[in-house]
Amino acid sequence: MTDAETKITPFWRFSLNFYRQTGVSDACIALQDGCGIDVNLLLFLLWLASESRQLSADDVKELDDQVRSWRELTIVPIRDTRRKLKGAATLVEPGRQEAFRDKVKAVELEAEQLQQEALYNFTKSGPLGAQGSPRAAARANIAAYERAMGASFPKAAVDLLASAFDGIAA
Repeated sequence: MTDAETKITPFWRFSLNFYRQTGVSDACIALQDGCGIDVNLLLFLLWLASESRQLSADDVKELDDQVRSWRELTIVPIRDTRRKLKGAATLVEPGRQEAFRDKVKAVELEAEQLQQEALYNFTKSGPLGAQGSPRAAARANIAAYERAMGASFPKAAVDLLASAFDGIAA
């Protein structure tokens, strides 16, 4: 993707800033691997909270339904390939295999950015959810995602994400 083709949205900027907070990436990956969450959707819910938007579990389920086909067609298989390549014993020289893995990782990131652009475009038709204070909306949106997934997210991960959100929302 060239710079001209890359669409940098406020949501993408939020995601980059939030994800680099201490512990956030580990908490997101733990939720992804342990609970099956879509990290981009979680980031979208937190970005919406930063915009004072609070969603219901039904809203989150609808969003998840919208992004599922892209996630399953692109992001999940690309991620699985990237992970399997790490340190795998193959006939390809390890340095070249790692260079190839880096290219796969770049494609995975591009697929995630395209998903984020699509999610961001949902906001163009009007505000999603109800008005709420950012901090309350962040916790409520995470809880709505839990209900939509029919899962119980680990408290430590939720607390870490809420604390990191509070740190950037301040």
